[in-house]
Formats: sequence, structure tokens, C-alpha cells
Amino acid sequence: MSNQRHTERPMAFATRAIHAGQPADPTTGATIFPIYQTSTYTQAGLGENKGFEYSRSGNPTRAALETCLASLEGAQFGLAFASGLAAETCILSVLRPGDHIVAGDDLYGGTYRLFERVVRPMGVEITYVPARDTAAYQQALTSQTKYIWAETPTNPLLTLVDIAAVAEAAHAGGAQLVVDNTFATPYFQRPLELGADVVIHSTTKYINGHSDVVGGALMTSNAELFEAYTFYQNAAGGVPGAFDAWLVLRGVKTLAVRMRQHAENAMAVAQFLSEHPKVRAVYYPGLANHPDHALATRQMHGYGGMVSFDMKGGLPAVKRAVKRLRVFALAESLGGIESLCCHPASMTHASIPQEVREARGVTDSLLRLSVGIEDARDLIADLKDALD
Repeated sequence: MSNQRHTERPMAFATRAIHAGQPADPTTGATIFPIYQTSTYTQAGLGENKGFEYSRSGNPTRAALETCLASLEGAQFGLAFASGLAAETCILSVLRPGDHIVAGDDLYGGTYRLFERVVRPMGVEITYVPARDTAAYQQALTSQTKYIWAETPTNPLLTLVDIAAVAEAAHAGGAQLVVDNTFATPYFQRPLELGADVVIHSTTKYINGHSDVVGGALMTSNAELFEAYTFYQNAAGGVPGAFDAWLVLRGVKTLAVRMRQHAENAMAVAQFLSEHPKVRAVYYPGLANHPDHALATRQMHGYGGMVSFDMKGGLPAVKRAVKRLRVFALAESLGGIESLCCHPASMTHASIPQEVREARGVTDSLLRLSVGIEDARDLIADLKDALD
């Protein structure tokens, strides 16, 4: 008989997506974690509860989601919110007048609006730098900088930020790095492992993956930040309901298999578009001619399901093309199993002033595709019909 001690092998990503934080229900044995659809919890006596008192402060279904997402990002802590912007607002809640943020310039329009219309009027300074320019982040740091804020890949131009290098610059300057990982998901990229301090997601998108819920989450291993964020989550109350949390838990179970198909289809679509005579430029980090392709190959485990492209013929050509789409739906949002086409200038990024938007490359001729998991041949045929 062997006297070697058995060492349990850590569970792989796809397994954790299904099981982390979600044991069988101890009361009934239900395999799928229950929806605890309650606002309050009966207590045995004063100060005697079973870990929950009121569902704004904590709910078992939400706690299961937070545990699962933290596991997938390799974080010690996770917090879930009613939307991605609610999660962003929580991260920003620790800032005070005079504090400073350095942010990559290619940002989701809602984030830009939050920065400019909510955070800046409260006395927080914000400096935007070219997203892929690592040196620019370092040069923009001041003694008041609290966060460097980065999306990678960016929305909508699919530019990459060198997470490890920017994290090093942030820490050298006494700041912390926040990474929006919505586009890549933890299946393709784990920023905390590369030095980031906080990861944020719109769980509306790939994490849920079925276009039927709005939510957000943040993950961190910084205990001090987690304490501050937890206080804000409860005090401000922007939390998801139990059913919304359960829907995201349901969706995340298939994240691994979905992301593989999203990426495979996106590569096929990007290659088709790159050869089409009516397309001026294609933005997809999986293409060898993408300026950040080498970084994407080093930093990510796949290239994701988002593709943006610039059409010849300007806005009139764009209007004609989107009218002819049949499989791709013209809609905001992204990351669902179905394919979506978005016109950032008039939809997701309309809140950014036109001159700022266009200077950053978000022009009227740009379209952003969230490539779904349909048959790639149908997606390409749909785009061919629309463009031809």
C-alpha cells in the first residue's frame, strides 16, 4: 500500500464555472443552487442569525455568484451589482476631491459619461492617454493619482493595454490599476495574475451570455479595497436581486464553451471582412496585422468574440448595410449567444462629444460586431449580403 499523501488537483476553469460557490442545496439536495427570493431572514434571537439579515446586505444566491466570479478571476473577493456602471461607481466611491484618475482614451461611452458628468464635477481630475501607450500612463501620473483605469481589449476599437507594464507603472507611482475585463472575460484573460488590483465586469455581457439580465461585478484580492467596496455596496444599495444573480450563475456555467465558439466565429468573420473590398479596416487582435497581436498572444489565452470594422462610403453606406442584416441584430450590448451589430457613434458612444469621439477613431463609418455562436457560414453570408 502506497504511503504517498494524496494531493487534490485544483479544479480547471470550466469546472469552477459550474461548481465554485454552488454546492447542492443542504436542505433538499437540489443540484442547481436555489433562488433565495426573500428580502429578509428570520433570526433565532438578538444577534443570532445564519449569516444573513437583509438582502441588500447579503443574499445566498448573490453570495454564490460572487464566490464563483472571484474564483474565475483568481481573486480572494467578489462583489455583484445591479449593473456594470453600478460596479464602476462603487470602485470610484473611495475617491475624494483632488484625487486623480489616468484612463485609456478608448472607453465605453457609459464610463466616459460617468467620469465626465458625475465624477469630475465632484472634484476628481481625469487625464486620458492613448490606450496602448504604456509610457503615457506613467507620464500622466501625479502624487494625487489613485487609479489607472484601463479597458483591454478596448471598446470599440479593440486596442490592447499591456496590463503587466501598466500595473508596474501604477504601483511605482502609488496608484492602483483597475481593468475592465468585460470583452476578454476571465476565460481569455485574468488581469489580477498580471498585476492589476481590481477587475470589473458588466456581467450583462459574456458572463451571463444570454441577453436576459443586466448586472455587474468587481473582483479584487486587496482586503482594504474590498472592505471599502463592501461598505459602499451595502450603503448605496445598487445590488442585483436574487433572480438576476441566479440568471448570471446559470449563464456562467457555459462560459468556457461559449467563449471558444465566439472566438472561432470572430476569427472567421474578421478574416472575411479583412478581404472585402468595401471594408477599409478591421479591428480584431487575432489578426496577424493587428498592431497589438503579439501582446494579445502573450497576455490573453484567446482573442475574444468582438470585431469592429470601418466601412468605405461613410454613414450612407453604413445605413444601407445595417438595413440588410438578417442574422446580426442591430442592437446595443454584446456578449450574448446571438450576433449583434452596433453603430458606436450613434449608440453606445453617443454620450461622448462628436469631436472627442472622432479624434479617438469612433467615426460614423465604424461598426462593432458581437459575434455570436451561430454557424459561422451563416454569419459570413449575412455580412456578405449586407455589404454587397
